[in-house]
Amino acid sequence: METANVEYNEQEAMETSMKMMSIRPSSSFSSVDSINEEEPRPPHEALFLALAYLPLFELLAMSVVCLSLRDAVNKDILPWLNIIFDRPLNRRLSDEILMKITSKANGRLTTLALINCVRITNAGLQRVIEKNPFIKKLYIPGCTGLSPQGVIEAVEKLSENDHTLEILHISGVYNITKEHLRTLHSHLKLNSSRQNEQKRQPILYHKARHYPVLVNRENDHSIDVEICPSCSEVRMVFDCSKQLCKGKPPARCCRGCYHCIPRCAECGGCIQPEEMEDAVCNDMLCSDCWLQLPKCNLCNKPYCRQHANLGSNSSCSSGFICDICQYQNQKCYSEEFLN
Repeated sequence: METANVEYNEQEAMETSMKMMSIRPSSSFSSVDSINEEEPRPPHEALFLALAYLPLFELLAMSVVCLSLRDAVNKDILPWLNIIFDRPLNRRLSDEILMKITSKANGRLTTLALINCVRITNAGLQRVIEKNPFIKKLYIPGCTGLSPQGVIEAVEKLSENDHTLEILHISGVYNITKEHLRTLHSHLKLNSSRQNEQKRQPILYHKARHYPVLVNRENDHSIDVEICPSCSEVRMVFDCSKQLCKGKPPARCCRGCYHCIPRCAECGGCIQPEEMEDAVCNDMLCSDCWLQLPKCNLCNKPYCRQHANLGSNSSCSSGFICDICQYQNQKCYSEEFLN
């Protein structure tokens, strides 16, 4: 049953990726018959070299293109040393599938990133770590199926035999307390002391929203959460991107978690109540960013750049119509037709 599930997901990933690529016949062929007359050729050798750099979704799609690519994907360890589960695979990822995928590294997995993988449990993560005890970077943000104790057990396992876990990202794991954080820091103390010697890199809200961007950066923090100076809860604490705020004394600095200090989804700066603006996607924007973004022709609200693709182009102008206005218009037309 486990193998069947993995094969089904790989086949589905392949079908989806082929639709996205919208593959069409080359213009050098004049007809379908001329394509059929061409003998099938093996993939170009350069494609095999590129496999190790493909995201996981594309890598799984490549494994069902042809026999030679399937053998290259399954037999080569290099593409499986750094595994990153992100959209669209993360919501369907289970403990069994995770174990099947990570086993391809033959115990040499160095980076494991599970971005918002809500179905992964403590037992599933522990089994993977037991088979891959040399993981150096562990990213599990938004994995709500994990508990603080499960995270601690995973970090303890990765800290055995003088092995050092370099990076741990756990933002979005529920109920982490100060005591849990102290325990995690005790296992990351070697890396933390080294990081304190380096120049502290700021964490900006608008960049930290895109977790895959943080993966494998050289200036990653050892652990992404800390005690918020405003509410004293263990959360991700953001710095302000505004130049005026950077010169403030530490006591007046606007560092804090998102619940304490509202942040602009575009620039990451703090937002004062008088300059707070709403976007169609319910993200908050500062006045400066709000003025610079394109607006909906009907409600005069913008999307942030992360959700700009949700708007549809207007046929009567160069602007766009947001999905909310478009839905309301369709609803009105339907009601008028029925009446």
